[in-house]
Amino acid sequence: MKKVVLTISILLLILVLAACGEENEESQNLDEQETFTIGVIPAQTEGEMDTAMNKLQETLTTALETDVEIEVYPDYNGVVEAMNYDKIDMAYFGPLTYVVANAKSGAQAIITQLIDGEPFYHSYIITHTDNEWDSLDALLEDSAEVDFAFGDPNSTSGSLIPSIELQDREVYMSEDDHKFNSVRYTGSHDATALSVQNQQVDAGAIDSAIYNQLVEAGKIDEEQIKIIWESDELFQYPWAVHENTEQATIEKLQEAFYAIEDEDILNAFGASGFTEATDEDYESIKQAAIKQGIIEE
Repeated sequence: MKKVVLTISILLLILVLAACGEENEESQNLDEQETFTIGVIPAQTEGEMDTAMNKLQETLTTALETDVEIEVYPDYNGVVEAMNYDKIDMAYFGPLTYVVANAKSGAQAIITQLIDGEPFYHSYIITHTDNEWDSLDALLEDSAEVDFAFGDPNSTSGSLIPSIELQDREVYMSEDDHKFNSVRYTGSHDATALSVQNQQVDAGAIDSAIYNQLVEAGKIDEEQIKIIWESDELFQYPWAVHENTEQATIEKLQEAFYAIEDEDILNAFGASGFTEATDEDYESIKQAAIKQGIIEE
């Protein structure tokens, strides 16, 4: 009987030790494999962001003392879904995609960029200088002749804000219900600017900061484009973290962004620096998204 008890005890001890060994091994493997992943919206279709993203990746890897991977997603919604399904730890959102991600998965804004020292931008509606319209009112008088372009359907300045303005003026309700000759979505701000410049459309909606960035980079000719409408101030694009992110990690990320002086990184976002962002900064966008039925109150 003693032999049986001793045998059972030894077997139990072996099982406990094996389980502890597996647990320790699993923890070690997680530490070895842990990577902080960041998703970025395609604010522009140009490929010059590669150098900037590589440099930012190196900067954040050093700050967090863990591997950081940054991926530019093909569309805005892809970044929201990646955060929603725990595929990424942090994301660079547009304001609209941020409030959607916040509603869906609790994403929290922690950083935004400064443009000329201010964390604000506008939505523009632009047209070619060959066109006679000098204001949105003038353009809408000829709406039946106008081919209009939005950017990505999930863009704040390229879709949400201008679409509300056009709805209030009773010329646009949806892509299939409007008083324009045609409505299209280009997918990005630079594509919209080029479509206007090349007279493929008569007018389009665009982010003011990206517009200025495209002009400064010589990607569009300012002499061929005029701004005929400007929205109220919008708070800049947020960098947001997963809802379960530790405060210590958030502070390391904020300190790393605040210290960035590399021109390649700053220029990629048309930024003069970075500053803190909070969920409250996007309340007006949240209310606009609720008005459009994009998220629930």
